[in-house]
Amino acid sequence: MAEPSMFTKCTAEFLGTFLLVLTVGCNVLGGGGMWAGVSIACVLMVSIYALGGISGANFNPAVSVALGISKYFGGPGIDAATVAIYSFVQCLGAVTASFCFSALYGKNIHVGPAKGFESWHAGACELLYTLMLCFVVLNVAAAKKNVQEKGQYYGLAIGFVIIAGAYGAGAVSGGCFNPAVAIGLDLSTGSAPHFEGTGFGWSGPYIAYELTGALLAATFFKLVRPGDFGGEKSSSCELISEFLGTYMLVLTVGLNVLGKSPAGAFSIAASLTSMIYALGDVSGAHFNPAVTAAIVASGRCPDLTIPKACCYMGMQILGGICASYTYAFIYSGASFPLGPGKGFNWASVTIAEVVFTFVLCYVVLCVAVSQHTKASHMFGLAIGSCVTVGGCAIGGISGGSLNPAVSFGIAGAQILNGGYFYKSLLYSAMEFTGGLAAAGVFKVTHALENPDDKLWA
Repeated sequence: MAEPSMFTKCTAEFLGTFLLVLTVGCNVLGGGGMWAGVSIACVLMVSIYALGGISGANFNPAVSVALGISKYFGGPGIDAATVAIYSFVQCLGAVTASFCFSALYGKNIHVGPAKGFESWHAGACELLYTLMLCFVVLNVAAAKKNVQEKGQYYGLAIGFVIIAGAYGAGAVSGGCFNPAVAIGLDLSTGSAPHFEGTGFGWSGPYIAYELTGALLAATFFKLVRPGDFGGEKSSSCELISEFLGTYMLVLTVGLNVLGKSPAGAFSIAASLTSMIYALGDVSGAHFNPAVTAAIVASGRCPDLTIPKACCYMGMQILGGICASYTYAFIYSGASFPLGPGKGFNWASVTIAEVVFTFVLCYVVLCVAVSQHTKASHMFGLAIGSCVTVGGCAIGGISGGSLNPAVSFGIAGAQILNGGYFYKSLLYSAMEFTGGLAAAGVFKVTHALENPDDKLWA
């Protein structure tokens, strides 16, 4: 099949970026409410599936820059000339879309930190979630292994980053994560003073933070996948993977809780889903000490030795604690406690955490470890959905931690405000119990894969 021409590729990039920014504007100005983030994520996802085979479906100068840096480092990506052309066309599509929704609604969207936040708070959000977005793109759409295997989850994984960031960081920075979005909204505001909207000029700092995120994404991509750059994989690749995945998960937890997100459980689940798809073939994408313990106890992964599992757990907990101090920084020292919800006691918390950590770990074992029930494409969505299940079902009882790294992170940040760290130990004990119970049940339901597990022949 012939390679699409540059004109064809540019048309695809213009169209995809135009639709993305138009959807952003219509949701914000039209009062999309709780579903706005999902709507924006979905237009990105469907556009990626529609146009990925034409231009690569970047629709974001930060993504193009990350691919260019990856290429410069000796890995997969696009050349500098393509980066420049794509970025220009993407910005043109964004500006065109912003004038369209301005004409529709007679007003504009303010670009800049939300009330009560400083530039560095918004900048941290833009940097971190642009990093996440570019990192997921690089891993699911550019990594050699995923390109060769033609995995069909790339659009879902990329779109879900927007759900994670929109509900998590949107309350702080507005959630651009895209220089084309920032400059498009900003230019329409500054050039149309008769419309409602102020704050022209914030696109500059936002773009700087977003491009820094792109650089970091390409750097981490090289660190976790040295084989794509002519290097050799080492154990450090897996440890970095576990740190990064857990960090983004716990950061999304904290930002959703502190921002009083209307879709917290779904946003947190989306962050887990995206990072599982990005890093599943690097480290297994556990991001949870209870999951690691369940996999070891299942006996189905001989490569996951006890010393290696302990290293995984250490990096997961470190990632969780680092993330908790990050969200506390973004919210000027604010944090939140672990413990029973209003009207519940520790017995209720114990039942809730054990049962729903069991659900999470059991599904991991079934869809990602078992050779009989493994889900080759839907594994990330299945595992992430367990967080939606638990977060909605028991969030009011225990908070729905389901993860010792989350528990340690929350308790670690709460120490800043007089909290007690011992609660993380109680939660972790419950969560490990749920994980080990999942391994036990898994050995019964999936005994056909291992004759040694046939306890009742």
